[in-house]
Amino acid sequence: MASVLTIDIRKQFGEVTAVNGVSLEARDGEFMVLLGPSGCGKTTLLRVIAGLEKATSGEVLIGGRVVNELPPRARGIAMVFQSYGLYPHLTVWNNIAFPLRTQGTPREQIRRKVEWASRLLGIDHLAHRRPRQLSGGERQRVALARALVREPTVFLLDEPLSNLDAKLRASARSELKAFQQTVRTATIYVTHDQVEAMGMGDRIAVMDHGTLRQVGSPTEIYEHPADEFVASFLGTPPMNLIERDGGSLGFRPEHFLPKKLLNGFAVQEFQFRVDRMEYLGSERILYGALDGRAAKREVTAKLPAHVALDGISAGAWHPFAVRERELRYFDREGRRPSTDNGEPPP
Repeated sequence: MASVLTIDIRKQFGEVTAVNGVSLEARDGEFMVLLGPSGCGKTTLLRVIAGLEKATSGEVLIGGRVVNELPPRARGIAMVFQSYGLYPHLTVWNNIAFPLRTQGTPREQIRRKVEWASRLLGIDHLAHRRPRQLSGGERQRVALARALVREPTVFLLDEPLSNLDAKLRASARSELKAFQQTVRTATIYVTHDQVEAMGMGDRIAVMDHGTLRQVGSPTEIYEHPADEFVASFLGTPPMNLIERDGGSLGFRPEHFLPKKLLNGFAVQEFQFRVDRMEYLGSERILYGALDGRAAKREVTAKLPAHVALDGISAGAWHPFAVRERELRYFDREGRRPSTDNGEPPP
């Protein structure tokens, strides 16, 4: 196993800076997720680590060794792309065996490795099929098996589930995480899907416009966002942000509840005008505005479906509140003060 370390990586394409000074470590056996909107530089950073792009400046270390000048095949990495990159004219067995054959691996060793990887990923019964005869999930597992037989020190995955439908994507997330925990290889996974990031990552690195905004566990990223971008990017609906003393006050929709449900807690109260409601089966989303408080976007509340609305109706004002410990404060630049632990800064 090996860790991956990037030190002040910059990548420019002409006048455009795609990655701007990113320093990041994926530890041995860790599932690290690069999360951000399209165009934020996460795939470019992955390609720099893989050696498919040359960094404008900075260093990439794999297993403690600087690999900037090494070609991809010498870096000990395996990469799975969004398109899977399977050869349509080859069977599943030959697709998996292909990288071993190009390395001149002995035939018996190829057989053992292909059978091992196929069993591990549950595709040994598909050995004689071709990619066009497979489902999206099966193709994804073939691509993973092909990467696995190389016994890489690092896995690099570039949105490998984005071509799957929603139901299959959920099961594929579980399978992929279980697979990674079995092989215990450092994995860097690129996605723009916050559900994938929260459900799979040991740690998440949030990127925007080529910069690293925050690195932490899913709990840290969600509950203690470092700035307004992270607060707004994670969460469905995103964190509510209202103006406060030149900065912002933030709170999650699920923490914004009818005041009577929070009796006995220290709270901050708001008068909330409900403009519309959505019923989503397990929950209700209420959209509206606050009395006398300017918000950066429409204010939302998220209530479990089993919570009775008790007279809450569209077009009327209602007393809502947030526990003080659930409030988050951001300064004029949109960043969390270093002293902020959920209480108001001094």
